[in-house]
Amino acid sequence: MPTPPNARSVRISEDERGGWSSDRPRRDGATRPVDVSVRCRVLKPSDTLRYSPGSLLVVVSPSKAQRDRFLDRTLESQSPLLSLDKVRTLLEGRVAAEDVEERAAQLLDAAAQKRFEAGDSVVLAADGLDAGERDRFVRMAHRLKRPRHLILIEAPRDQVSDDDRGPLNDLRRRLDAGQLGAEGFQTAVRLGGATTGEVKRVVFRPPPQDD
Repeated sequence: MPTPPNARSVRISEDERGGWSSDRPRRDGATRPVDVSVRCRVLKPSDTLRYSPGSLLVVVSPSKAQRDRFLDRTLESQSPLLSLDKVRTLLEGRVAAEDVEERAAQLLDAAAQKRFEAGDSVVLAADGLDAGERDRFVRMAHRLKRPRHLILIEAPRDQVSDDDRGPLNDLRRRLDAGQLGAEGFQTAVRLGGATTGEVKRVVFRPPPQDD
């Protein structure tokens, strides 16, 4: 069958192949967020959890007491540790009560950014289970090509609020399925009960050299 005279062949350049670009404007004019997704490995608990220097490690738990106990016990150095709780304490009495949350978030973001730019490691004691909190720091680390990791610390059932049960179950399910790569995490590990005690040290060092 002859080609209709008005038909034209259209050449698609290599730049246009493969779907949407992360920085291509949407139809509403907004810039599409950068895709931070990666392949995520689910790690098994071990005596030492070793991460590359300059990494972001987000520690999430429905219980701040469990979270802080783990970090106090395992971190080789407390200097990379950042949390909203620590910043709130510093701001008490220095700023108006109604401004504490906003100012604390600003200072926490600035501290993390400064550490990333200096090539230092960041351990974020997440304030809750909200993925939006994690996303802010993942994107900071991603922009500077820093590795991103997550540890979920389980808690006894009586330490999990009713509001947290749904988000915790969802996070647990996605972690076990290796789906946290969609959030930008390259590794994830879930610790609870006896497995929490198996971890003795969390360090930020290169792998040991073979003799």
